[in-house]
Amino acid sequence: MTTRERILDETLTLFAENGYDGTSVEQIAEKVGIKAPSLYNHFKGKEDILNALIDMTEARYEEFFGSDRHIGKLPESKEEFIQAAIQKVAFTMRDPLIRKMRKFLVREQFRNERFAEITTKHQLSGVQGMYKKIIEGMMSKGLFKAYDPELLATEVTAPVALWVAKADRQPQCGQECMENIERHIRHFCDVYMTE
Repeated sequence: MTTRERILDETLTLFAENGYDGTSVEQIAEKVGIKAPSLYNHFKGKEDILNALIDMTEARYEEFFGSDRHIGKLPESKEEFIQAAIQKVAFTMRDPLIRKMRKFLVREQFRNERFAEITTKHQLSGVQGMYKKIIEGMMSKGLFKAYDPELLATEVTAPVALWVAKADRQPQCGQECMENIERHIRHFCDVYMTE
């Protein structure tokens, strides 16, 4: 791991534990094992590190989870929809970078409007927008009953967000939360899909 990567990794851990304002450049440098002035060889300052972390996390999320701009392959059956949804949830619940960033954002969302917007995107609007497009595409193929796709997207994603939040607060409940998420997604498909 390069020094730059170690700075990003340690900073995100500190941000998740102490918040943005509760983390100093000196603490970051100490965790990485370098002198504070050496940190400036890699980043302009703490905000630059934060921006790099956000960019890195957004790119990772886009690649492995998707978005309303990148929905990936449209599922062609109920089981494909279920498996794709579970795979996305498993990624967001288990990926260390995503988990730390979510913990940081949830903590900071009430102090910073930018963090609030990113949190809303990942827990609500972005996920719902992606599922709206997926459901619309599947509806056009006759796989979903004709309902309001935006409402269906909310109906499938909102409970999942609650279980993910529970797993973040109580990691020992992660398996139980995944089981509840799968039961919910299967129930949703039984109710709204035509197969």
